[in-house]
Amino acid sequence: MLDLNLLVALDALLEEGSVAGAAARLNTSAPAMSRTLGRIRRQLNDPVLVRAGRNLVPTPRALELRSAVHDLVEQASALLVPAGDPAPATLARTFNLQASDMLLSALAAPLVLAVGRRAPEVVLRFLPDTLEGTSALREGRVDLEIGVIDHTSPETRVEPLGTGRIVGMAREDHPLVTRGVTLRRFADAKHVGVSRHGRLHGPIDDLLAARGLRRRTVVTVSSHSTALLLARQGGLVCLAPAPADDDLPAALGLRAFEIPLELPEVEVAMAWHPRNDADGGQRWLRDQVREVLRGAEAFHHAGQ
Repeated sequence: MLDLNLLVALDALLEEGSVAGAAARLNTSAPAMSRTLGRIRRQLNDPVLVRAGRNLVPTPRALELRSAVHDLVEQASALLVPAGDPAPATLARTFNLQASDMLLSALAAPLVLAVGRRAPEVVLRFLPDTLEGTSALREGRVDLEIGVIDHTSPETRVEPLGTGRIVGMAREDHPLVTRGVTLRRFADAKHVGVSRHGRLHGPIDDLLAARGLRRRTVVTVSSHSTALLLARQGGLVCLAPAPADDDLPAALGLRAFEIPLELPEVEVAMAWHPRNDADGGQRWLRDQVREVLRGAEAFHHAGQ
């Protein structure tokens, strides 16, 4: 088998047409290049270059190999060049993202729109949050996880993105929107709760109970998208992350409102496997997530 060093030397010899020229090109001595030419001749069982007067000319076998050898050397050299950032307009990739349903209700639309404008050939595949806490990042099934990151492997890269707050959502004609929000009105309104496990009680209920109030939860569902639809169609109240864009709840016929409680903020981060540190496409994707969250007025960015 011809090794890569011999291929590089053969390419230089065929391009330069002389031992001295090839030696200068590869920054080695003429005697060393002459010995390398001898190895190539033995490997190929062909003279490769033969003397014609004061010059060396390629044999028919060498002429036959010249183009293929040059292409192989170029391809091998390209593999060893650090990957540059791709041009978004020509980037054609499918990225697998995992995020909680709650976060997706605020993040998915602006992220999809931003990526679609800049990289129309990119496909975003949002995977269910049932992969949360699994080995999906390590195994390459998930490229980027976004959300409350508290379950990673030791090697996982985690970048805090900031904090977001929880707001209420209701139809524009709901009394909480038209008459204003008080704790009593908020607790007495009919609520749709969100729980993957069907729980009726959550942290906000503890805060209300400390004030002698009880939230009126009439239904629970497993996804925030369903809760938003029920808020619109059934006149219910639901909790959601403050939207990245004020137009998003309006498009659903909903209005976001502040809850008069000191609710803990949600700490949001993104996580990825170290294999994706230097990948240009992956870096670009992480930049898009940062930019979308920077544009969200309701989001407090890490480091600010």
